[in-house]
Amino acid sequence: QVNLVESGGGLVQPGGSLRLSCAASGSIFNIDTMGWYRQALGKQRELVASITSGGNINYADSVKGRFTISRENAKNTVNLQMNSLKPEDTAVYYCRAFIATTTVKIYWGQGTQVTVSS
Repeated sequence: QVNLVESGGGLVQPGGSLRLSCAASGSIFNIDTMGWYRQALGKQRELVASITSGGNINYADSVKGRFTISRENAKNTVNLQMNSLKPEDTAVYYCRAFIATTTVKIYWGQGTQVTVSS
């Protein structure tokens, strides 16, 4: 069994920063792409940023220059540093990972709320 556990969400003022972390645990053979998605109230879930095991990174246009994704392969973790936060960044943020155990599957975390408001 594999679990993804996110941490680091919360309430922050516009212009502030937050750091999200996601740790994968369980009987893991290998982790390929890890990423962060978000879903605002009444909207579809969207990609925020992703990073492959080789370090190739992709960002949504709306967060380029403000967010930074990183991962620690030895710890099976992925982080999202969010700076210059805007009210439109308010959403539930989900970690997602392609994980190989006996098969390869997509796993999702439970989500963490990020609220940007004054």
